[in-house]
Amino acid sequence: MEKWVLCGLFLVYFTVSESLALKAADCEVCFSVVEKFAAGLTSDEKKDVKVIENKFRTFCKTSKGKDNRFCYYLGGLEDSATGILSEMSKPLSWSTPVDKVCEKLKKKDNQICDLRYEKSIDVKTVDLKKLKVRDLKKILSDWDETCEDCIEKGDFIKRIEALKPKYVREDL
Repeated sequence: MEKWVLCGLFLVYFTVSESLALKAADCEVCFSVVEKFAAGLTSDEKKDVKVIENKFRTFCKTSKGKDNRFCYYLGGLEDSATGILSEMSKPLSWSTPVDKVCEKLKKKDNQICDLRYEKSIDVKTVDLKKLKVRDLKKILSDWDETCEDCIEKGDFIKRIEALKPKYVREDL
């Protein structure tokens, strides 16, 4: 009987730990940058931590936007305030999968997974009710508009609907 209980506990543990694994959508910039960077390394370069770090610094010199901010957080830029580059380079040298590398980086600096690429929202076709308030605010911000009295999600939707004719052209 005890064997079955132990087996059940192991099964629950592995199921829960698998569901808690970091997904690309949870840490999209990290996944993207680390995959892109690792793909540019040769098999010999991947074995040497110092080479990985130097290559990453070179890689970061041409980075833009959120990728550049990721480089800053890791210490890949000259003006980086901190440096946790070894937290990426060592696991990469051991051929650790990208999700595990990003998981390790997130434990060191939670901001890394807060980075998100800007998503373009097609206001003509999107169902505003399905968007988050953050996205509704972004639409207004992109239009250089505000919503002073907006408290609830519905208020933001009404404001966007009222401004739609001014900013969204209906092509016939």
